[in-house]
Amino acid sequence: MKLGEKYNLFGIDDERSRKVIFPVRVVTTTGNVRGAEHLTEYKPAQVAIYGYHDQCVLDNRNSDTNASVIVDFGRELHGTLTVSVWSMNGAYANYTIRLGESVSEAMHAIGVKNATNDHANRDMQTGSGPWSSNETNESGFRFACIELTSPGMFMEIRCITATLIYRDIDYRGSFECSDPVLNRIYDTSAYTVHLNMQRYLWDGIKRDRLVWAGDMNTELAAILAVFGENEVVPKSLDLVRDVTPTDASMNGLSSYNLWWMLCHWEWYMGTGNYAYLAQQKEYIQELLTRYASYVDENGNEILPEGRFFDWPTANYPDAKHAGLQGLLRYALLAGGEIMKTLSEPETAAMCFAAADRMLAHRPDPKEWKQPAALMVMGGLLDPKETFDRCISVGGAEGLSTFLGYYTLSAIGKAGEYRAALDIMKGYWGTMLEMGATTFWEDFDVNWAKGATPIDQIVPEGGIDIHGDFGNHCYVKLRHSLCHGWASGPAPYLAANVLGIRPVEPGCKTVKFDPHIDGLDWARGTYPTPNGDIEVEITKNGGHCKAPSGVNIIME
Repeated sequence: MKLGEKYNLFGIDDERSRKVIFPVRVVTTTGNVRGAEHLTEYKPAQVAIYGYHDQCVLDNRNSDTNASVIVDFGRELHGTLTVSVWSMNGAYANYTIRLGESVSEAMHAIGVKNATNDHANRDMQTGSGPWSSNETNESGFRFACIELTSPGMFMEIRCITATLIYRDIDYRGSFECSDPVLNRIYDTSAYTVHLNMQRYLWDGIKRDRLVWAGDMNTELAAILAVFGENEVVPKSLDLVRDVTPTDASMNGLSSYNLWWMLCHWEWYMGTGNYAYLAQQKEYIQELLTRYASYVDENGNEILPEGRFFDWPTANYPDAKHAGLQGLLRYALLAGGEIMKTLSEPETAAMCFAAADRMLAHRPDPKEWKQPAALMVMGGLLDPKETFDRCISVGGAEGLSTFLGYYTLSAIGKAGEYRAALDIMKGYWGTMLEMGATTFWEDFDVNWAKGATPIDQIVPEGGIDIHGDFGNHCYVKLRHSLCHGWASGPAPYLAANVLGIRPVEPGCKTVKFDPHIDGLDWARGTYPTPNGDIEVEITKNGGHCKAPSGVNIIME
């Protein structure tokens, strides 16, 4: 008999696992601190009522400066922090815990450089008595600062540990090539989306611990490329559907209903789960009927309020309109395919007719790369002309992490595969140079010029890559440095370098069309419902080994 049955304790299972992580280095200390080096040593994370000789002592006696220590866990984590206290000169000591995705964030209190406790506490005034281990709430962090705030006291810390909370799932997809930077970009993309696969699929693990219907689209593509089918996707799609009537906008943004429909088509192509797609039939049909009406007689999109495309275009109506024009046509075409699949030919014809009307209106995206990319994906602009005139200009400048996947995909459609890799390295690779172990909510390559990486202390008068930049909702330290919508390189590399593209639902038929332009070799795996596809490519040709039940067609 299990515990729930024995004591009538029934609830919802937590699908996640826990792992205790020790710091890998001490970043800095202030005030009177002794034995900080012991914090990086593995030891039983348990206090006891007898003497230790390997503790870290924070000592505020005879000092006007509070004793504090900042530790680094080596990479971004999602989970909790536990401070295990052995002894002190009193019954209770007050201390502050500050979690940070950067050293700068761990050093700054709420209100400084826009540091906040939004969505999850990361700055906590707490305390304990001796022989205690206190665990914080869940958040996203890499660094932790512990500052003793009780005057005249000392506190002996047995250990400071993080508890990583994650879904313990296999990395079935893989990518490796002759360029080590691209290998790091793929792995970091995969890790970024993995950390956001909590009980639901979140956009961020520090801030934006929410299910965003639009932000899930790139995450879904990354999950299919790296992990294969996972229940967190339909669970999250259903959650946002169930709280949104068909005459409303998901997350308050009219464009996010379109992304939600695109998610369902791409999930069906990747998993082949017809029964799940069929469950959405009535809801999607009502949405499509409404959204087809948002194409006027001249082919213009006239989406209602909540007209969000991406952050860089938020204050530029013409650029936003161009992006939404491409997105609406892209979604109507996918919606038509969904309705054909679900034996609703009249609704499918309505979608295709509305999409055809949109061909009469092709707004100029001008210098805006993401709107241009979505117009390419929606079949409104020629890929090569758009790349030459707009997307290629300035290389990695002007990208957004949210729609980076589609920008790369549009470059691939132009046949500019080497340029896509160069731009990927210039954008996501620069985040790695700035100390990233996960990819960020947004990024501008110009921020990195002369800036201090996130894993270092910003010198007096220096440029703080985390605390001095940002815009809109992600100003300065409120900026999330682990955002799932930034994981686009993983599915792009799988589809365009390894060349694996599902063309029949459930990957029953897959097109193999690899492109290693600029590389000596590449290899990897791609998960399907029938097993994993194995790919090896050199300059002399490529080889693709598929499991039983998967048919490979060559381009």
